[in-house]
Amino acid sequence: MPFPGAGRRAAPAVALAAVLVATLVGCSGGGGGGTSSASPSPPASAGGSARVTIDNFAYAPSALTVAPGSKVTVVNKDSVAHTLTATAGKAFDTGTIGPGKTATFTAPSKAGAYPYICTIHPFMKGTLTVR
Repeated sequence: MPFPGAGRRAAPAVALAAVLVATLVGCSGGGGGGTSSASPSPPASAGGSARVTIDNFAYAPSALTVAPGSKVTVVNKDSVAHTLTATAGKAFDTGTIGPGKTATFTAPSKAGAYPYICTIHPFMKGTLTVR
């Protein structure tokens, strides 16, 4: 014999569970940890421009391909400061970008992959590919 009132409580609980599952699936985005599983962006033309957005302590896209000498604009949508700094040599460095601010740098002229980090939050990582 079922518990008294069990049918009245089960329907809202099932509906709530369905909404939570739908929300989690919709927010997953298939990636994880701020990385992108998508292929790198198409190259910006020489002298062209590209954009990286910092949001929720992650670079988007985290893998960007540009032509040599392209301008790269970095937009900080977080409420704290960040940088976008090449990890090897001094290929590029935006310096500190305040919350809601923008910085621009010129991609290196030499083809190659240039890993970068935020020097304030080193767990933030990305790669600029020049070709």
